[in-house]
Amino acid sequence: MQHTVSTKTLLKASASATLVAIVALITFILPAEYNIDPTGIGQELGLTVLAAASATETPNESAQAGSDEYQVIEVIVPAGQGVEYKFNLQQYDKMTYEWLTDGPSLYFDLHGEPQGDTTGYFESYAIATLSGMKGSFTAPFAGSHGWYWKNKSDKPIAVQLMVKGQYEVIGLKQ
Repeated sequence: MQHTVSTKTLLKASASATLVAIVALITFILPAEYNIDPTGIGQELGLTVLAAASATETPNESAQAGSDEYQVIEVIVPAGQGVEYKFNLQQYDKMTYEWLTDGPSLYFDLHGEPQGDTTGYFESYAIATLSGMKGSFTAPFAGSHGWYWKNKSDKPIAVQLMVKGQYEVIGLKQ
């Protein structure tokens, strides 16, 4: 007995399969592989941790210096606290960046401290309270440059920081 499937049935099946694939992509694959979680379900299921772990679990020497490709760094800002993440840049080195949080906005200060300075001087380039920012800057002097983020909420907030350019990673500054 031969069974034929109508074109209408095939179109319905194809549309259903496409819809299931889109839902799986948005709900599971993007959060787990790329730490992109438009629905928030990935974080609830713990999938965003997988993307963060894969981005940070295999550091090597070449990943610690700037390049033409974005380096992805995850920084956790504890509840009610602030952290500083820094890079060493020479005068006129350029860094392109983008950062975003997985939750509420953070107070931040993008600033630099001159190399060898013992007076405590620093120069701020941007100060605001935002959940993300994108841009670039050219170091006006040699020294450490980076972000201070302050979390005023009662839960830790993850910052995904993407950078490229001419720099050496200093990392979290205590």
